[in-house]
Amino acid sequence: MLVGDAAVGACLGVPFLHSSDDNQSALSLHLPDDAATASLGRRLAPLLSPGMVVWLDGDLGAGKTSLVRAMLHLLGHVGPVKSPTYTLVEIYVISRIYWYHFDFYRFKFPEEFVDAGLGEYFRDDAVCLVEWPDKAAGQVPAADLVLVFHICTNGRTLDVVANTEEGQKCLKALKSGWQDAGD
Repeated sequence: MLVGDAAVGACLGVPFLHSSDDNQSALSLHLPDDAATASLGRRLAPLLSPGMVVWLDGDLGAGKTSLVRAMLHLLGHVGPVKSPTYTLVEIYVISRIYWYHFDFYRFKFPEEFVDAGLGEYFRDDAVCLVEWPDKAAGQVPAADLVLVFHICTNGRTLDVVANTEEGQKCLKALKSGWQDAGD
């Protein structure tokens, strides 16, 4: 994950768009407020394709569910998008694609993922958005994209890491769109 000058700069109020490596597999963004987080969600949503797994990591209140809410609303979901902390998964069907929003915060043991039968949701016709993936370590499928939120005094920083070829394509398009918009 990204730490160091870019993340520290963002937390001190220095805006940035930063690639952390030469192969372009990571990106750090400063999101100064909820509107910026929603904007990112609206840009990210159309880039995700069925079969992708996105891990959302960060402290409570860091913006994970807010990002998911913006994504789903852009895609046409009407109605509330709440954190699945107690239900474990919320299901949204949009244009014949299943969007599964998971939250494993309450897991005491990673094996609860298997016990709950959640592996069946990770399919080629679904996009899986997973909050607190570390709580199901070794059980939850690997991520195409990992989004790590860091709370700062002036908003949040977001580290985006692509782990697969599909994740790389998504990240490349996200970078291009973010730079073109001047955010």
